[in-house]
Amino acid sequence: MDPLKGLLKLSATEKAERGLEHTPAEIAQQPGTWITTFDRLHHRQTELQNFLSHAGLRCAPQERPVVFLIGAGTSDYIGRSLHHLLRSRWQCEVIPVASTSLLTDFPDYVLSGQRYLWISFSRSGDSPEGVAVLERALAECPGISHLLVTCHANGRMNRAVEGRANCLSIVLDDATNDRGLAMTSSFTNMVLSGQILAHAWSMEEYETILRALVSAGERFLPRAATLASELAQPGYKRVCFVGSGALVGTALECALKVLELTAGKVQTMSQPTLALRHGPMAALDHETLFVALISSQPQRRQYEVDLLREIGSKDLVRTRVAVATEPESLRAEADFVVTPETLDPIPDLYRPVLDVIFGQLLGLFASIQSGLKPDLPSPNGVISRVVQNVDIY
Repeated sequence: MDPLKGLLKLSATEKAERGLEHTPAEIAQQPGTWITTFDRLHHRQTELQNFLSHAGLRCAPQERPVVFLIGAGTSDYIGRSLHHLLRSRWQCEVIPVASTSLLTDFPDYVLSGQRYLWISFSRSGDSPEGVAVLERALAECPGISHLLVTCHANGRMNRAVEGRANCLSIVLDDATNDRGLAMTSSFTNMVLSGQILAHAWSMEEYETILRALVSAGERFLPRAATLASELAQPGYKRVCFVGSGALVGTALECALKVLELTAGKVQTMSQPTLALRHGPMAALDHETLFVALISSQPQRRQYEVDLLREIGSKDLVRTRVAVATEPESLRAEADFVVTPETLDPIPDLYRPVLDVIFGQLLGLFASIQSGLKPDLPSPNGVISRVVQNVDIY
């Protein structure tokens, strides 16, 4: 039995006592929920096409909107995991913008006369910054089109866009509205929603990719859980995640999961692969677990393998892990290689929902190893499931 299944088989009493009622199940359920999310959006394909067309995505290229991908924390990293794909598929400018930045710098981001489509991601739909930014945009910039992706039908953001001609909301299945503190299935399902939107006019093409992701996710979960549980035992003081392209956002989310779920007992950092050499490499030491999300694109992969090799030759960290869909050429450069070992090719642009699972599981088992309750890992209440006590000015 893999370690994740072991947690799922605990009695209800023990799960409650150890703070394991939600987080393990929410990580494990992800491949199944991806199918539900696809079916939900596929059913609304015509409605989505009409809205995106009205927002300008079928206009001549020079007339298409600038697309902002908006969220805070994990929801911001959703945008950073999607903007390459959406830019490629929609052939317009797509920019991830944190709602926390929009809140403080709103006039610096919104240009007069520019056409915009804002896509907001929010698990709860109640993030104070997200609500404030959306309400301000609706009041002051009526020409902006808004698409909300949320897991909570009764959130304030969903209520704010209801009934507006220039707005549309996508409310995902309630199972994706994680009850644990850490966003896990909500993250991957909102990323998946963005991938489906990228294929709004080609969902049948995307369905093939979806099936490959589901199959890979089911195979990846036990492999990733076994390694994550093993690596949590030595008690690393620091974990560094790196990735390139669409996996930069995934590396950020992996780092946040470990940090959140261990209440900062394990410090984390994240960098784009080639940026690590430009200063941040100084933080690596023998108390560090180094995790590289390795591309399947040949040129990008060469740079990433070179970095693994350099870190090994300089003996900078205790352990190097490579997360990849193609393990060839990696076993000589990493101490561990974790892969779904699937024959179906999955392009990097679609891998965030798969690769992030390793970071989620590492956070889960490191939390347990740290003596914390993963569902409520912040005993002093520093962080909470929905950010509170933010004054809006």
